[in-house]
Amino acid sequence: MNSKDIQSLVALACGAVLQGAAMALFLFPHNIASGGAAGIAILAELWFDIPHAVTIWGLNLSLLLVSLRWIGYKSSFKTIYTVTITSFTISLIQLFPISFAVPIYLSMVIGAGLFGFGIGVLFRNGASSGGLAIIAHIFYQVQGILPGKSLFVMNMFVFLIVSYFIDWRLFVFAVVTQWVATKVLNQVVIYPLTKNETKDTAVSA
Repeated sequence: MNSKDIQSLVALACGAVLQGAAMALFLFPHNIASGGAAGIAILAELWFDIPHAVTIWGLNLSLLLVSLRWIGYKSSFKTIYTVTITSFTISLIQLFPISFAVPIYLSMVIGAGLFGFGIGVLFRNGASSGGLAIIAHIFYQVQGILPGKSLFVMNMFVFLIVSYFIDWRLFVFAVVTQWVATKVLNQVVIYPLTKNETKDTAVSA
């Protein structure tokens, strides 16, 4: 392992921590889903009292094991590495909860911004946040369905279920969160690359 690999792993860890902190501190307390996997985690906690981090890690591990043929070992390793750190960050924060007197709208914007920045760092280093984007990638490889289309449909379906069982406003919050996070993510990804960086990116939720 050379210095470039070590720098990449450190960057991935930082992005994963930001992603986990965004969810645990600003989004999950208000049941705002940052993506399909996060929405499933919210429902699992609501229905079965399963911690968010356990659902996110278990779901991603299962999907990655099934999708190795299409995703590849390198991207799969990086993704499960980041998902593990993200899940650990969520567990740690929820174990020692920090209370913020932040309105839900402001919490949504801050959480979405941090989430998008964290995923942007992952993208720049060849990983992703995993989630339902893994399924979207398989659909693209097998059926030729564009990832953005299938991912949009799956996320919207999960958002609708979450909002139906908890609060209809959460659908709007989830969509806005996705929009803000995507804008931030794009800015991080297109920020001028140094000569030592490449665009070796994987799919992301």
